[in-house]
Amino acid sequence: QVQLVESGGGLVQAGGSLRLSCAASGSSFSRYHIGWYRQAPGKQRELVARINSGGSTNYADSVKGRFTISRDNAKNTVYLQMNSLKPEDTAVYYCKVELGPYVWWGQGTQVTVSS
Repeated sequence: QVQLVESGGGLVQAGGSLRLSCAASGSSFSRYHIGWYRQAPGKQRELVARINSGGSTNYADSVKGRFTISRDNAKNTVYLQMNSLKPEDTAVYYCKVELGPYVWWGQGTQVTVSS
């Protein structure tokens, strides 16, 4: 069982920045593939960014050039740096960990971008 604790959400004006953190338990953190997803009201959950165990990353087109995902294996933490935020980035952001056939989700953190 992997425990995930997300933090860093909040209210920010358009054009501002936030950094989300996802701290994971377990001794196999370096083997985890980790993604940030988001879900806006009335919409499906969507992938925002993902980083695999080797450090390779991929991003949704809507956030490319604005968001950066990174990981610190020594701290068992993944980050999502979000710059140039837009009102359409408003959503609950979730951290997802994959290890082989297993998947764990965090509880989510609210990000609200005002215009």
